[in-house]
Amino acid sequence: MNNKARPTPEPATLPAESSKVAAAETSDHASLKYSLLGPSLTKAGQDSVDQSKVSEIIYNASKGSKFFNHEEARDRALTARIEGLLAKKRRLETLDLRRELRAADNLLAQLEAERDLTQHIVHIDCDAFYAAVEQLDRPELKDMPFAVGSGVLTTCNYVARKFGCRSGMASFVAKKLCPQLILIPLNFGKYNAKAAEVREILADYDPRFESASIDEAYLNITDYCARHDMGPAEVVAQMRAQIHERTHVTVSAGIAANARLAKICSNINKPNGQFVLPRERTAIMDFMRNLPCRKVNGIGRVLERELASVGIKTCGDIYDQRQYLEQLFGQKTYEFLLRCYLGLGRTRIQPAEDYERKSAGTERTFREIDDPTQLREKLRKTAEELEVDLKKAECKGRTLCLKVKLHTFEVMTRQVVLPKAVCLADDLYNYALPMLTKLEQERPGLKIRLMGLRCTHLVRTKKSDARAFFGLKEGRPEVARLAGLGVGGRNSGDGHKDGLETKAPGNNGPDEDIGHDGKPPATDSHHRHGKEIVPNPTKGLVTGEQEGLWDCPVCGRPQVADERQFNGHIDLCLSRRAIRDAVQQDAKLRPEHSDGKRAMETKRLKERKRGRAPAIEDPRQKKLCFG
Repeated sequence: MNNKARPTPEPATLPAESSKVAAAETSDHASLKYSLLGPSLTKAGQDSVDQSKVSEIIYNASKGSKFFNHEEARDRALTARIEGLLAKKRRLETLDLRRELRAADNLLAQLEAERDLTQHIVHIDCDAFYAAVEQLDRPELKDMPFAVGSGVLTTCNYVARKFGCRSGMASFVAKKLCPQLILIPLNFGKYNAKAAEVREILADYDPRFESASIDEAYLNITDYCARHDMGPAEVVAQMRAQIHERTHVTVSAGIAANARLAKICSNINKPNGQFVLPRERTAIMDFMRNLPCRKVNGIGRVLERELASVGIKTCGDIYDQRQYLEQLFGQKTYEFLLRCYLGLGRTRIQPAEDYERKSAGTERTFREIDDPTQLREKLRKTAEELEVDLKKAECKGRTLCLKVKLHTFEVMTRQVVLPKAVCLADDLYNYALPMLTKLEQERPGLKIRLMGLRCTHLVRTKKSDARAFFGLKEGRPEVARLAGLGVGGRNSGDGHKDGLETKAPGNNGPDEDIGHDGKPPATDSHHRHGKEIVPNPTKGLVTGEQEGLWDCPVCGRPQVADERQFNGHIDLCLSRRAIRDAVQQDAKLRPEHSDGKRAMETKRLKERKRGRAPAIEDPRQKKLCFG
């Protein structure tokens, strides 16, 4: 008799369990396909594209690449995070959330009180801008699918978009979608020149328009409509016609009560169209109710999936889930989502240079490099580019951040707080080199495909003129340079909007080929990506007579708007004779103080400087004097 234990047969997988496993795998593949599809869901001209077919082609073309493996890992992490959100929501559903519901309603009421329906805000977006500029030189491409870029597409025309091609897509993937696709190399000189022509026209309608990138801008045309007794739709139609007549490129526009709504509306009737959302609360709420969350600027692929997992697919769904939002997503996202539900946005439009700049940085993508000498050469070039940016912004940085993307598409950052504010390339390189060396020690055989440097905690180095010392507007540099006048102007400052920074194109696809030395042709000495924020054009020189008179901060009398004469008058007001006369006159009007009272005032002044509250005299207390 054989007493040897026989292996216990494994239980057969039940059909229900196997179907669950297969469904889970199918769901994972579907989410990964969607993540690889990326932002094409929001691109104009692709509403009629079979997204499932495009997703399948991208999935199969990218499968097995390093980019694919990295995205697969990111997708798994996102799936785990979503499972955590769902578990947290299930726990919240068992609690009494009436207090959270009241708090959400109170916040909605507070936000509603901020609604401004008095402005006409316009978002202008050039249609496939790079492709449109290239088509001007090659009109035979009008009915042919073509894209601008080499390894990674910067943009593509609307014929190519019908095949599913989009910006940020690797060229070999685009070729799978559209085998007849024509690739045209980048020429930023042409794009910047054409964009300058468009901005000259925009300045006629709003001199303080806000340049959001090389091919889009925000305008406030409220004053223009009032001055010319025209409706906003009529004004924008006239502006678009003027741009097309002068530049031969088409633009689309959205007109609404705030910048967020205008941005959404500009994408509705693309290309070469416009959409007006009435400045009425009912119309805005109806518009937002059925709007997919992904259409809102600021909601990307990750947040869209997280919102969909908790039952929010449209902006109208936010209201039904409002009691859970703060616990699930945090305070900032919670308030942001409530603003999206209400259709609120900023109405203050100002030139990009008026924003306070929070950081300055540059980065570039290149083919994989593992040689330490070449990596240090890249670091040196990056430091030199950052020096140019810092000097142009007239600032220095107290914190330096190094960013690298590995050949596996994993992004790593390191930062160091500097002992002093720096802006020179030598200093930037010397402080960044130890961070790079440490990364090489942590990751033997380090292979890098992207490198960037960024400075934060900026310190201004720009010296203010005499008028700024007295709280007046600083002079326009171009006026002071060309005409010898420093007339205060509206467009002062050097800041850039936070988040709109210099970046190299093509960080989204596998095995991209940016070109020679990893950067496209530039119009100046350092790297540009074509999306940088630029100052508004100046409509000629402004003279002192046009600007008006300046009030003297000393005597308050109006003076001629000439910097030299104005400074001379201030010197006269502050001369010794004037000060002496003022002191003597003041002494005649004020009675003499006793020495004891002067000593008490001196003591109170010292206590005030030290941050103490001045001592209050008690009338019941008697002063004792000892001879």
